[in-house]
Amino acid sequence: MNNSILFTHKDLIEKSKLGDRKVQYKLYSLYVDAMFNVSVRIVKVKEDAEDVVQDSFIDAFKNLDTFKYESTFGSWLKRIVINKSINYLKVKRIPLVAMEEYDHFMAEPVEIKENQLDISKIKKGIKALPDGYQTIINLYLIEGYDHVEIGEILEISVSTSKSQYHRAKKKLIQLIN
Repeated sequence: MNNSILFTHKDLIEKSKLGDRKVQYKLYSLYVDAMFNVSVRIVKVKEDAEDVVQDSFIDAFKNLDTFKYESTFGSWLKRIVINKSINYLKVKRIPLVAMEEYDHFMAEPVEIKENQLDISKIKKGIKALPDGYQTIINLYLIEGYDHVEIGEILEISVSTSKSQYHRAKKKLIQLIN
């Protein structure tokens, strides 16, 4: 990764590490909207996402000394927000259907027609999915996690993540047709 990208906002981060509240607020202002969008895709409720984002920033500023520029600040913060959002869902007990007995699950190819690629229809379809399916779709398609990472985040097997994703995708296609 380009070093200049890794060190984006380095002066703000270093001053924030020293406890400068004004600079912390400036850093917060730069990232709050993007982090809210990440959280609301996972937790679904605006107010809950706002709480998750606030908690995430508090944790981030408390643990800023652990940020070592191995990634961008935005990706480090996004990881915190995603983990807090997932933990929030776990506390609320939003279920994922365990599919351990379906290790042999093979998804049949699904043909997608061009009219199914309307973004607004897809977003609406995702919102209509059951919560567990929404979580898998958001983590895999939107946030870009692979099934191993999703399995670790949600504490499910890789095969469960894959089968949930394929079922969610199939259901999404039905919804947007």
